[in-house]
Amino acid sequence: MALVSPRKDPPPQSTGRLNAHCPGRSKSWSLLWEKQKESHRDASVKKLLEFLSLDPKEAADKAILFHLYGLILRECTSEEQVQCHLASLLELSHQHSSQREGIALAVGLASTKHLQEVWALLEHLGRTKFLRSAAVSPDSQPSDNHLRWKWVSSTSLLCYGQIAKHIKKDILPWVDNIASRMVYYYSCGPCDEILKSSFLSAAILLTRSLRDEHGAQRYKFTQIPELVQCLLGILQKEPNFLTTFSRQKVILVIVGLSNLRPRLTPLLKSQVLKTCLHSVYKLPSTEALKSGSPSLERAPDIMVLYKKTIRALDLLLQNFIAENPSMDEVCFLLQHTEHWLNSDKSHERCRAVQSIFLLLQYVVDSLKLAEEAVPSILGHQIGLLTLLWRDKDESTQQHSHHCVFLLMQLVFQQKGKLEETSQWSKMTHFEIKSREWEEKLYHMVKAFKKDLTVAQHTQLILTLVHNLGSGNYLRGDLAAQLLLMMCEEPGFRKEQVAELLQGLFQELPNIHSRSIQQTISKATMALGIQHTQEVVEVVLSLCHPSERWILLLWKALATNYHLSRDVITLLYIKLKLRPPRKLLQSKYQAHLVSLMALGTIYELLYTPEYRNTVRWAFAGILLGLLTELYYLLEMGLVQGIFDYQEDNIASKPLGPCRTCLEALKGLFWTNQYWEVFADLKLTQAWELFGKMETFTRGVTLLARAMAHYNCEVKAVLGQALISLKSTEERDNIVGICIITEFLNSPDVFQYVSRKVIDNSLSMGLSSRNRTVRAMSLQGLGSTLMHPNKVTLLRSKLMELLDNFLQPEFKDPVGLMEIMGHLLHCLGVQGIGTLSFKIAQHLLSLFTDERAKVRECAIFLFGDVIHYGGKKFHQSLKILAFQATVPLLFHMADPCPEVAMKAKFTFLRCAILLKWEFRKELFGKLAWGQGLGAANDIFVYMIESNFGNYQQFLSQALMYLDSPHKALKGAAMRFIGALLQDYFSDLCFYLTKDDVIILKNCEFGGPQP
Repeated sequence: MALVSPRKDPPPQSTGRLNAHCPGRSKSWSLLWEKQKESHRDASVKKLLEFLSLDPKEAADKAILFHLYGLILRECTSEEQVQCHLASLLELSHQHSSQREGIALAVGLASTKHLQEVWALLEHLGRTKFLRSAAVSPDSQPSDNHLRWKWVSSTSLLCYGQIAKHIKKDILPWVDNIASRMVYYYSCGPCDEILKSSFLSAAILLTRSLRDEHGAQRYKFTQIPELVQCLLGILQKEPNFLTTFSRQKVILVIVGLSNLRPRLTPLLKSQVLKTCLHSVYKLPSTEALKSGSPSLERAPDIMVLYKKTIRALDLLLQNFIAENPSMDEVCFLLQHTEHWLNSDKSHERCRAVQSIFLLLQYVVDSLKLAEEAVPSILGHQIGLLTLLWRDKDESTQQHSHHCVFLLMQLVFQQKGKLEETSQWSKMTHFEIKSREWEEKLYHMVKAFKKDLTVAQHTQLILTLVHNLGSGNYLRGDLAAQLLLMMCEEPGFRKEQVAELLQGLFQELPNIHSRSIQQTISKATMALGIQHTQEVVEVVLSLCHPSERWILLLWKALATNYHLSRDVITLLYIKLKLRPPRKLLQSKYQAHLVSLMALGTIYELLYTPEYRNTVRWAFAGILLGLLTELYYLLEMGLVQGIFDYQEDNIASKPLGPCRTCLEALKGLFWTNQYWEVFADLKLTQAWELFGKMETFTRGVTLLARAMAHYNCEVKAVLGQALISLKSTEERDNIVGICIITEFLNSPDVFQYVSRKVIDNSLSMGLSSRNRTVRAMSLQGLGSTLMHPNKVTLLRSKLMELLDNFLQPEFKDPVGLMEIMGHLLHCLGVQGIGTLSFKIAQHLLSLFTDERAKVRECAIFLFGDVIHYGGKKFHQSLKILAFQATVPLLFHMADPCPEVAMKAKFTFLRCAILLKWEFRKELFGKLAWGQGLGAANDIFVYMIESNFGNYQQFLSQALMYLDSPHKALKGAAMRFIGALLQDYFSDLCFYLTKDDVIILKNCEFGGPQP
């Protein structure tokens, strides 16, 4: 920085004014400096100096002589003599510390009565040094002449310190000038220990002078921040061990400077705190200090150094709070200790807590804080200190407990609740492992809730949350315990729910301890019991439902069965909050509550903790998903609904419509109603839900399968009747489709009376929607509502069967379609003895050359055994068994439609025959590919029919003459596998003709 001229009060403004004020000084200072040896000296003074051996050239290492020299110059009445002798003095070597200190002492003594002359000479010295330093190239070798100036900065700093010490009552007008020169020399000089030591010595002398000057508080000093910055620079460069009192001195000087006006700005104060705390707290532990510090001659005792350094830091903190005795200032100071309270090193935490304890003790004992301040960050700081109650270091435990007590005592004082202080004092002494631990924790939690403001209490909770994932297990476990107590405490505030859950969600990825996770789960459950609606709304808003960590919060809410029911109910209600089309644009979709609820329901279907609750709410969820899907189709949100691989649904985010469809499938699959799912899968009926035109057909087929497998018929029927009364058309459509199909259930009138059904269907006839009217009319005309129609339909079916049995009937496909419709109309009434005749004839059509005939015959065969009625199950089982091998082969049919129908009917046969591994069999039929899947199906089939291998072989031999190469190859592979794996069982049943057929096949038939 550039040198600034000293101000006038009473210092001179410039060297020009100084020359004008004193006659005989018209020559420049530089000329005087060069001619000092030829200058006139008073003979008596010269003789005295020579007598006392005080010639400047011979004064090295003689401190007393420098002192006398300064005294003489001080008393000298000739200003010109003073100038000349000071110039001679400053021409001495500055290399040795005793020399520099002696020169500075003499200059300081001379400044007592010749301040202007001394100041002007130092100004000239500064400019001379600056010019000579600038003239030296950084790459050039320093000469002796230049080395002479190396330590001038240090000498000048000491001179300014001595000036501040000796001018005493005249110091105040000169403080800023002195400080600016000190900053200049420190900033521009060589950064070495000599310069730092000289600057610190000068700063100490300046601070002492100001401390002793009673009028210092009336002045405003402008250079104090710059001085403090230089001191902080010294502190930052201190080595990380203790050998000197430098740290203590720097901190104490800062304490002295901070008392001057104007006060340090918050930014500078913050910088001071960070630097001082880091310099002291970062020191090694006391044991390491004793053993690791370098041994120096005449070095002070390490523990004495350490204690004095710590004491200086405590004085700094106390000084800051004394300047501004308020709770805001307390929190400001504690805020800077946060890093050290969270330190991984025990001794650093211990130092920080001890400093806080002494600071708070000082505040409680000596100060009275302003009453109006209630900073929210106080809760955060109480939380940090509370979490140290289980620290490994016993001293840290005790001090942190006292710190919390003292902070709460300050809170009580601000609120005027002094009587509560005595209650808290009883809780300051107890063992952490004692029986009182949890009880007193509970009382403290209650006190926090009662006496802290909402904002402070919220910050306390968030601090606990953010420490759940701490690397320190004891701290994380204590945070979880306290959080659980707070959530279990009655009256948890609603306004805190959102911040707690948001913080918890962010911290979940960092929590690895199983016990802490379990405690958090309990806390979330307790919170959910108190504020179910708020918790559900917040968790819904946190992120996309597919996010991994959000599922942990939903699982926590499922640990209480009644709470899980409330959660599912609220999600169902949110699902029905369907906004208009304009809010369904892409930029709004991610924030819509109904879509978030939909995604969440989809995820919870596959969450084991919600399995029982979903079963309880099955009917409501089903109707909700169906109406939601219809709504999404109405809104046109069908992008990508069929553009996917069903077995890889996690490859990319699902759209709303696709999510709803997958949730609908998952509802049946996860609740063990896989037969319903399989029925629609193998008939490709799930695809019907993807278009508005086929949606009602999809609901109809779904309800038909549910009725046949008795899937929650009672509950779903009740929900459907409610939906039929809704003012929303989409609810009416879904409801009437389900009711109409459920009339095919044999137990429907056990759940609801005929009158209720009749009234509901009659009400549907007056609907504005054409589909509802048509389906209502269909329901009113069902055989369950009109039993007399059964005889008529059966007789009609008999006529059709007679035509069907004719050898050359022209339209077998159309006839089979009509028969299938009649089968459905008869429904629960069954088709009686006709079922066996129809199935037997259909079995013969499996080998028809026409693909469409094979397709319809196989599909109708499945319907016949499906609707045959319980009385004829045994007869139908015989035919189903006879059909299994042909159906297995037709899965390889060259016509894809025939192959799909074969899978569908094959599964129906397996269900009728009650094979083992039916669910696994369906999985292979639906998604299996290649020889691996074919082999698994073979194994499921054979292992479920022990002892019937020869019959399978006989059925397979018939297909060796098939005109279709694929069917013949399938038969060959089947026979080969049967012979290879079950040959010993087959040997008892093979005839001579069978062996001949097999040999002919081996030599002339197609290879598998």
